[in-house]
Parts: sequence; structure tokens; C-alpha cells
Amino acid sequence: MPENMLLDLSHDALRAFLVALGEPPYRAQQIWQAVYRDRVPSYDAMTTLPGRLRAELAERLPFALPVVEATQVSIDGRTTKTLLRLADGEAVEVVAMRYAERRTACVSTQVGCAMGCTICATGRSGFVRDLSAGEIVAQVLHVAASVSAEGERLSHVVYMGMGEPFANYDASLGSIRILNDPRGLGLGARSFTVSTVGIVPGIERFADEGLQVNLAVSLHAADDELRDRLLPVNETYAIDRLLAACRAYVEKTRRRITFEVALIDGVNDSPSHAERLAGRLRGLRCHVNLIPFNPVPGCAWGRSPEERVSRFASVLEEGGIPVTVRVRRGVEIQAGCGQLRTEQRG
Repeated sequence: MPENMLLDLSHDALRAFLVALGEPPYRAQQIWQAVYRDRVPSYDAMTTLPGRLRAELAERLPFALPVVEATQVSIDGRTTKTLLRLADGEAVEVVAMRYAERRTACVSTQVGCAMGCTICATGRSGFVRDLSAGEIVAQVLHVAASVSAEGERLSHVVYMGMGEPFANYDASLGSIRILNDPRGLGLGARSFTVSTVGIVPGIERFADEGLQVNLAVSLHAADDELRDRLLPVNETYAIDRLLAACRAYVEKTRRRITFEVALIDGVNDSPSHAERLAGRLRGLRCHVNLIPFNPVPGCAWGRSPEERVSRFASVLEEGGIPVTVRVRRGVEIQAGCGQLRTEQRG
């Protein structure tokens, strides 16, 4: 089986591959035009290429988009969750979210996840394998095509689906560079947000990339005892070490970090939890995104009442911490990552 698929290659890598086959360099742009702008589904549809080259590429550099296995659409029609079947039979989820002024793809970076977060369906299902850069890119192309059919343009990509992006660092960053390339889809760097549960070496490495890509950190608690219960990774990268890495990131990049906090009824949503969080984050260039918890099958925890979410936000604001409450999307279609895949496997 070939080592690489077409979507795994950057423009420069594709050009080098084609030149090695004896093809002129401009063939790379013809292919990228077909894939990222015309969004053709196969080499057969690349009519700008000679037939003999299409046949050779199909053998040497496979190009096959994932197959749609299942789709769920929210009642308001603004959120679509799709299960995509990959070439080896594994499946990943991608979510298209439609807001007033943007169209966002929420992509997966792994099949399953090894982080074991207790508030996440993916974490409960275990880890299977990493995705390649091209398998991540393919998810974005799927959403780009779907919103294009509605007369809209994909504007943002968030790495918040199944898996931990920094546990699959090279593929995650490789996919961003491909999607950011102006010769292809051309999404601006600030259109991307990478979310991590707090992999400190990944944050440190990300700070050196020189990209204007947004960073989000799933915090969920301001003390080690509680965060250990919610995110086992905290036993390796405790809060003090994590926040030190975040402060170093901000100092090096001059970019703001978003901290995500899923509020769970009676677990982490009291005013005292908010006060502790404000104290931890004071002086750090950041923004807190409060997320009403999406209940996970098999988990007894529930969503915090709206009045408690509002009180939590008020405490943070009084403590000088910028905060927003995330708009709830797709609750009735199990928009929490991993739930559709689990349902189909069951």
C-alpha cells in the first residue's frame, strides 16, 4: 500500500512527488485547484490531467474521500454531525456548525482518544489510532462542500472533536498548514483553533511554530484534586505546570489563550469554584469560555442550571476575567464528540 495519500501532501511535497515522476511542476497546482477549490471527488474528475497521469496517481498516490456512514441534524438545522468511514473501516466524527456570521467545522484528530477524560464520550471509548494529516483535511473538505452547497463558505476550523490534537501533533499541524495554504482552501491562520486537555510539551512546541492559530485549553477545574477526577492527564501535567506553560506561551506569542470550562451540576459550578479559577488566571492574557455540559451516556453528571452558569460568569467578570457562555449547539443530536460513533458501534 502506498505510504502517502494525496491529501497528506503539502503543495510543495506534491510538486516534488510529481517532478520525481517526470511531470512538470504546474501539475501540482492543477491538482490542488481540483481538490481544494473545485472539490472533485476522484482523479477521474480531474479533467485537466492526462488520462495516463490520472491512472498512475490512482495507483501511486491514492485519493479517496471518506464515506458518509451516518448523519444527524439538529432541530434548528444549524448543526450537522456526520460519521465518516475511513479507508481502513474505522470511523470519525465531524460537526458542521452554522452561526450568524461564520460556518465552522469541528474536526477529529484521532480515532478514539487515550486521554480518558470522564466528561467525554470519546475518552470512554478508548484509543484506536492517530489520523493522518490528510484524514483531518478530508473532514474539512466534507464540511466545506456541504456549506458551499448552501451558498455559504467555510470560515473556521476547530480541533475539538475526537482525540487530542497535541497527542497527534505532526498530523494536526500538518493539516493546518495544508488548509492555510493560499494555493488551496486558503483559510486564514486565525480561522483555526486547536484545543488541548493540557499537554504541556505540545503547548511549548506550539508556541515556537510562529503561527497566528488560536489555542484553547480544556481546564474545567482550578485545583488538582478535582481536575484529576475530570481529566486524568492532570496527574502528569498538574495545574501549576500547565498554567506556567500557558503564561510562557502568551509571553512568547503575545496571543490570548481561551480556557474552556464545562460546568457540571454540583461538581465544579459553585461561586467558590469561580473565585478559585479567577485567582488562578488573574494577570494572564486569556478568555474563559463556559460550556454547558453535554450529558454523556453512562455518566451520572448533569448540566448546570442556567442561573448557576450566569452566577459563575458574574464571579469571573467581577474578578477581572473576560468570559462568555458558549451557545449550545446540537444537544439533541448528541453533539458531544464520540457519541455518534459509539451509537453506531453499539
